Amino acid sequence: MKYFIATLLVVGALLGLSACSTTTAKADTTPETDNQTITPMDNYTIQPGDVKVLLHTTLGDITILLYGDTPRHTENFVKLVKSGHYDGLLFHRVINDFMVQGGDPDSKDAPKGKMLGGGDMGYEIEAEIDFPKHYHHRGAIAAARQGDAVNPERKSSGSQFYIVTGRKFSAGQLDAMEQKAVMQHKQDVFNQLSAEYRDSIMSMRRNRDQAGLDALRDKLAEETERLTANDSTYFTPEQRETYMREGGTPHLDGTYTVYGRVLEGMDVVDKIQQVETDGNDRPVDDVRIISATVLP
Repeated sequence: MKYFIATLLVVGALLGLSACSTTTAKADTTPETDNQTITPMDNYTIQPGDVKVLLHTTLGDITILLYGDTPRHTENFVKLVKSGHYDGLLFHRVINDFMVQGGDPDSKDAPKGKMLGGGDMGYEIEAEIDFPKHYHHRGAIAAARQGDAVNPERKSSGSQFYIVTGRKFSAGQLDAMEQKAVMQHKQDVFNQLSAEYRDSIMSMRRNRDQAGLDALRDKLAEETERLTANDSTYFTPEQRETYMREGGTPHLDGTYTVYGRVLEGMDVVDKIQQVETDGNDRPVDDVRIISATVLP
């Protein structure tokens, strides 16, 4: 299966019932902001268990920090670095103003133009999603994974990762995302409640009991509102400021494991995201991790 990072939020079906609607936040315009560069260590103090890694690439060096409070992902990444796994691998998927992705074991000797992204290690990593503590700001390191349809537990790829570049958002765009996130949570709760009544729903459908379906829908909608009464903001003030000033990919928050950040070399990441790519988002000219090294 192909490991990827979703670009859209998708709403699932509700067993034929609908308790609440969702709206898609339009984000096709970037607010006018200055060109302030990211300061990745702002508001972050290195913690016990954090690990620094140097990625020496064909376009320059990137120093990353892996978080000690995402131990499964950090320990796995360090293990792979020490084994030489990342040496020679490509950044095989690059999307400007979104992210750069690498770590596919099939990419080491891949001929030009070959579609990549499906390689794996024969294992996945249990999710360590810790939002809002770790989020998709510019420079964040996160794990690629298979989609929710085949991976509802959101387990991570054993080796594929991505570095967020993203773009800047206006306050209004973030407000719309927050509203959508709250509505999505309501719909998730309604889904769960509906599943508990699946047998009753199917029976009423077979009997064409529309009145019964309407009554159950109203009951579940009322229960959903009660359970989600305290839903409000989605982004912290710090996150809002970061997404407006520096940028990122906020629509991925809470759905992928963020387990590190770039310390130095975002200029190199920007060079990577700006290279020419083919129809599969693979760079036309290979961008390779020459070596990866754990730093003292």
